[in-house]
Amino acid sequence: MSNKPKVLVLGGNFAGLGSAQKIRQFAGDNVDIILIDRKDYLLFVPNISADVFENSDPANSQRMDLIPVLTKDNIRFVQGEVTGIDVDNQSVQFTPSERPGAAPGNLNYDYLVIALGNRLAFDRIEGFAEYGDSVSDIFLGNQLREKLWNGGYQGGPIAIGSARFHQGDGAEGLEPYPGGTIPNAFAACEGPPVEVMLSAATYLKKTGQGGPEKITVFTPGEMIAEDAGEKVVGQLLDIASGMGFNYINNAEDITRITAEGVELANGQTIEAELKIIFPDWVAHEFMRDLSITDSEGFVITDLLMKNPKYPEIFSAGDAAAVTVPKLGAIGHQECEIVGRQIAHSVGRMSEQAANIPLQPVVNCIGDMGDNQAFYIRSNSWYGGPEQVLKMGHIPFLLKMQYKNLFFRTQGKVPDWGLDFSKLMAEKISA
Repeated sequence: MSNKPKVLVLGGNFAGLGSAQKIRQFAGDNVDIILIDRKDYLLFVPNISADVFENSDPANSQRMDLIPVLTKDNIRFVQGEVTGIDVDNQSVQFTPSERPGAAPGNLNYDYLVIALGNRLAFDRIEGFAEYGDSVSDIFLGNQLREKLWNGGYQGGPIAIGSARFHQGDGAEGLEPYPGGTIPNAFAACEGPPVEVMLSAATYLKKTGQGGPEKITVFTPGEMIAEDAGEKVVGQLLDIASGMGFNYINNAEDITRITAEGVELANGQTIEAELKIIFPDWVAHEFMRDLSITDSEGFVITDLLMKNPKYPEIFSAGDAAAVTVPKLGAIGHQECEIVGRQIAHSVGRMSEQAANIPLQPVVNCIGDMGDNQAFYIRSNSWYGGPEQVLKMGHIPFLLKMQYKNLFFRTQGKVPDWGLDFSKLMAEKISA
């Protein structure tokens, strides 16, 4: 039995895998690492919608097996559903998920990284199961794909939008940029609705069923994709308006979905044959009421991704209260911080090198169909100075090639990746 400190990583998608890999990179063989997830593959969620609108099954291209990836870094994998965390006794309860009926187990830790993501609250939207669609996983993506390409969709109006996000209070008082804050978000992440809106318009045009005038996009907030910044959103809305899209802001929330359309909490109703919905993102139920979580069950951390009460507990990705919006690019930044912090704790990195706090940047590339995409880089929502929007073929190539690079490097995208994307999207395509 090893006497090395044991690092337990909860979650195996982007933030979990990324944290485990960064801990190994920075802490070396000074720690033992165990990663637990209910599934044994990573789901590449950002590219599901592109497959749907190209009539390609995402099950064939958007999954990466975890076990061989983790084995290369000597990271042990446990396939199980996490059911509880005992922060005082430093243990995690789980149920193995390989076969039904498994006996519950416990795993102890010296360091804990909570990267479990969230639970998509489709079940809180009345009528979604009967009348709603989405692109948030392979099942829902293929359900929508069948409608679009195999005769289910009859060419009627399309509604696309988000339910209200309930953020919690765990990031209050944090200042990522001088004078800035972690704002309150009305939607968990609105890059996907914008992406689907533009892709759906391209689909309608290619299939001879109309164009943007058939599509209504709605947001619970004052403006859609508010995290991109007022300048960028203003540019997007000007373009969308000129194309003929219908737009509803201040929808407040989704009250109900029916066969006829979407009923909004502000009293409006959108007539729609297709209702493509992005739900509230909520914490896993067992995370609520823990001493490390906020009013909505998200993990409280400082800007070094460390819990103030329990310095051996970290969080990254959607499970962290500071991750607003729930965006993969921010989770990637947090994985780096977690890796450096644990490396410093075990004597493999200096305090100066490790203590680089989170300064979140919204990096978002969204498919528009027809081999085009939009590129957003912005930190203005948090008090930073930058807002950039580009559209065209180069952002599309970057989006597709990022996924290919991610799979080819097994999650270890080179550090120069973001700088290269910035150069290509902002300089070469300018």
